[in-house]
Amino acid sequence: MFLELIATFVAGIAAAGVMLLLNKGMGGRLPRWLIPVAAGAAMIAATISNEYGWYGRTTSGLPSEIVVAQTVESKAMYRPWTYLHPFVTRFMAVDTASIRTNPAVPDQKMVDLLFFGRWSPVRSLPVLVDCANRRQALLAAGAAFDEAGQVTDAVWSALAPEHGLFVALCVEAN
Repeated sequence: MFLELIATFVAGIAAAGVMLLLNKGMGGRLPRWLIPVAAGAAMIAATISNEYGWYGRTTSGLPSEIVVAQTVESKAMYRPWTYLHPFVTRFMAVDTASIRTNPAVPDQKMVDLLFFGRWSPVRSLPVLVDCANRRQALLAAGAAFDEAGQVTDAVWSALAPEHGLFVALCVEAN
């Protein structure tokens, strides 16, 4: 975040410098208000560029074992351009290298979900996915398993067949 702030200020200073040089080259015929307007416009453009580029920069640096399962786009009234083209502010990814299975329960897979958010640290959460019954259970508080390998205290929730988590673990993994 700090580097983005610095980049925004540098863009404003650079635009003001270009306008100063342009004004000097034209013999001072440009209006004086054009310099701060150009600096402000460059700062806004740099901020928008950073917002829209965050997702691509973040996902391009991920290892191949991490698969993006779901994205969350943002629209805001104070950012009117987002109504035309929303940008991704956070996403959920599956660490396929962390998939764990039990031979006694082959349709259930335990995996670490990674939650990425703009300006927030990456969070990890273990999840159990039952591919046969299309459901998931969060294992954040830990889980108890019986002798057969079944989870005993899980709260299950339905998982749509087109959900990215189901696709990554149950469709693409097979």
